[in-house]
Amino acid sequence: MTDSLSYRVNNLAPSATVAMNQKSNDLKAKGIDIINLSVGEPDFPTPDHIKNAAKKAIDNNYSYYPPVPGYPELLRAVSEKFKRENNLDFAPEQIVVSTGAKNSLANAILALIDKDDEVVIPAPYWVTYAELVKLAEGKNVVINGSIDNDFKVTPQQIEKAITPKTKAFLLCSPNNPSGTFYNKEELEAIARVIEKHPRVFVITDEIYEHINFTGRHESIGQFDFIKDRVVIINGVSKAYAMTGWRIGYMAAPLWLAKACIKLQGQLITGATTIAQRAAIEALMGDQSCVAEMNVAFKRRRDLVLNLIKEIPGLKTSVPGGAFYVFPQVSSYFGKSDGVNTIKSSNDLCLYLLDKAHLATVPGEAFGEPTCIRISFATADENLTEAMARMKHALALLK
Repeated sequence: MTDSLSYRVNNLAPSATVAMNQKSNDLKAKGIDIINLSVGEPDFPTPDHIKNAAKKAIDNNYSYYPPVPGYPELLRAVSEKFKRENNLDFAPEQIVVSTGAKNSLANAILALIDKDDEVVIPAPYWVTYAELVKLAEGKNVVINGSIDNDFKVTPQQIEKAITPKTKAFLLCSPNNPSGTFYNKEELEAIARVIEKHPRVFVITDEIYEHINFTGRHESIGQFDFIKDRVVIINGVSKAYAMTGWRIGYMAAPLWLAKACIKLQGQLITGATTIAQRAAIEALMGDQSCVAEMNVAFKRRRDLVLNLIKEIPGLKTSVPGGAFYVFPQVSSYFGKSDGVNTIKSSNDLCLYLLDKAHLATVPGEAFGEPTCIRISFATADENLTEAMARMKHALALLK
């Protein structure tokens, strides 16, 4: 009965990361020893002081509808976080809390993008970006970074992609899936391009801000000459190991924040009360957990990069942040183990799942079909075993 479904649903691709994670879980349920490197979430438990804040909220009966944009205390906490960590001035009224950063992105895109508006997206990109633009009936204009340039796009590429129909530029730094990190000088050069086009907004996804191996995080929102056209997306999922709590937030010009509140009021009302109280503690409480997890992620990154060097035919950039490596695997295209012939990164991921019991995500989903995404958000011993399995399985391809 798919002909009875709406065009917007039939035109929407399922999330490749969610799909591969589900395949992995299904195989695990059958007793197969799968190492899942497909999912983008920290393997650490939520820190105790944050969990205790949630328990206290339950005892204090935070069980009624919250304000649509979020509790005032949480809006102030986000505002203070921007000032403290990013030197950005956003009033609490410019903040909207949602059920995860994905929800915040959807709000921003649906509030800004009309039919046939163009959105410039650097590839590789997170799987949901392009689908949200399609949902808004906009048009994706994809520009590709090169692995030799750490998958960064240039100001010249952005300038060339902008047309009179361009409404937004969608940036992610540190990047999912490549770990690409833009420094201040690179961001300013991009901002100067945007400055010349008054109709163009920047939506910047900074959810991996604290998983950063290069030094201080830089936001494109810091440049005053485009600040009134920047929407910042962030949340507590990655930095505080709170993926399941579903708390994201956006900071935007006041008129746009109000529009997103109107939209959210019709779609979800507001984010879960208990999770909001926990998020206040995450942002305002002890921050040592963030630094501790970042140390572990850097160690794991270095471990995986060293192990990948031992696998012939793989080429990768060095991720400056997030918890993924995104190796180029096209040297295996056309090879076969006698039964399976690898024609794409999707084929290779399915082959690794079958032969190595190793779950990864094909690059097609991220707009870069020559690569696969490997998450290193798991224990060192899992990563060591996973890379050994990959090395053995790939050696069978001739």
